[in-house]
Amino acid sequence: VSDLRPSALPGSFDVSRSMFDLRSPPYRFMKRYDSFSSVPSSTSSRKDSQGSNRSLDTITLSGDERDFGRLNVKLCYVSSVEQIWITVLHCKDLSWPSSCGENPRIYVKGILTLPKPVHFKSSAKEGCNDIEFMETFVFAIKLQSLQAVRLVFKIQTQTPRKKTIGECSLALRELSSEESSHWLDISPPSK
Repeated sequence: VSDLRPSALPGSFDVSRSMFDLRSPPYRFMKRYDSFSSVPSSTSSRKDSQGSNRSLDTITLSGDERDFGRLNVKLCYVSSVEQIWITVLHCKDLSWPSSCGENPRIYVKGILTLPKPVHFKSSAKEGCNDIEFMETFVFAIKLQSLQAVRLVFKIQTQTPRKKTIGECSLALRELSSEESSHWLDISPPSK
């Protein structure tokens, strides 16, 4: 079996920093490519050392090569009424396992990690490269309580079955009445 680790490829380069920016219009609908060749992974196969074909889809990319997407949220704390306003704007460049199907229903679940956690979730949207949520959640919580906790987001599928496909989080140390926008990198779900 071929060893596909970067150390086994002389002269290999860091693909994760040289990929096309898929957010710009000409590349938005490009197919995913295998890390070690420029052949579309959905249509090609490669012979292993025994001579049998195997799909490039079976090659698992390591965490730093695979992009899970980004989540855009806005936060604001209204001190006069002691409320936190959390707006889930959208997910960009979102990817999910093929086991979830072509266009699963996707939603964002949020958790304020207080001693008694506060949970909320967006409505479910059809899975695509750029999902707009545009939903605001408001909670009455004292600022001192919030500054010691994290806001965790879990990107989950509703169909075919409930499954967490990625997560990201944000510390709330610097909440203010000034609305702040955050782009959070989505990571694989923790075990």
